[in-house]
Amino acid sequence: MEYVTILLMFLKAFAVGGLICAIAQLIINFTDLTAGKILVMFMLAGIALTALGAYQPLVEFAGAGATVPISGFGYLLANGAMRGAQEGLYQAVTGSLAAASAGVSAAVIFSFIMALIFKSRTKYN
Repeated sequence: MEYVTILLMFLKAFAVGGLICAIAQLIINFTDLTAGKILVMFMLAGIALTALGAYQPLVEFAGAGATVPISGFGYLLANGAMRGAQEGLYQAVTGSLAAASAGVSAAVIFSFIMALIFKSRTKYN
């Protein structure tokens, strides 16, 4: 029975994460928006959905399927800011930074390690 629960959890995460990625791919295919603009759009969508209270149920339903895409980063920033705002204005600003600090730090550290291991080159070499 435990395996069924785990499988269902994976399926929900795959379905929601896949749907988010499919929406992004459709935007890439049918618009002239750059990748940077699409990333910002998805992050702001995560912030807006969190502010409206719609992203938390999605996170509870899909877990990593909702938190791993870039919209999940927006959710993380907004959630940290809202929690901090309960304590004051300064915490509203620093709450989002504190909430995202572990993920950003890991990205910087692992990127640095990979830069030490692999030789960088241009795309056309």
